[in-house]
Amino acid sequence: MIIALAGRRVDAVDASPPRFPLENVANVNRGVQVFLQQHSATAVVCSAACGADLTGLAEAGKLGLRRRVVLPSARDKFRETSVIDRPGDWGSMYDSILDAVEAQGDLVVMANPDADDPYSATNRAILEEAVALGKASSEAVGALLVWDGVSRGADDYTDQFGAEARKRGLGVFEVLTT
Repeated sequence: MIIALAGRRVDAVDASPPRFPLENVANVNRGVQVFLQQHSATAVVCSAACGADLTGLAEAGKLGLRRRVVLPSARDKFRETSVIDRPGDWGSMYDSILDAVEAQGDLVVMANPDADDPYSATNRAILEEAVALGKASSEAVGALLVWDGVSRGADDYTDQFGAEARKRGLGVFEVLTT
């Protein structure tokens, strides 16, 4: 199965309410790994923000799965705005994973994401990439939400990702972060 993944970034210091506390990373890693194994995943498609994305990519790498990364902006800019701005040593993980993904030809940097809403555009691109991989390999495609299970409202990109996946007829699964 090809897995399109999206979810929470690790919480900022003193986040309230907590959505993905840094101390929960090891448990989330295990949950993602078990999910990937139970669903016979062969590839993971996601972005590479700190938290859910990098956790999913790291676990997929440990299992020898294909990893395809979609970024809404240049690699260095994304690193500054979505990776190293939260607690934890995400920067070195990001660099290592993206080096490997880029060497395999599986890094997609969007040329012109929607300037008003680049993250929604990225969500759609992740789903499109996953569906294309599924068609090419004749495999099923599913969407994995790595989150706290509670929408923040209209601007919740993880919730939007799940809704878009359902609209496309994909099965939607969850690994909880809290």
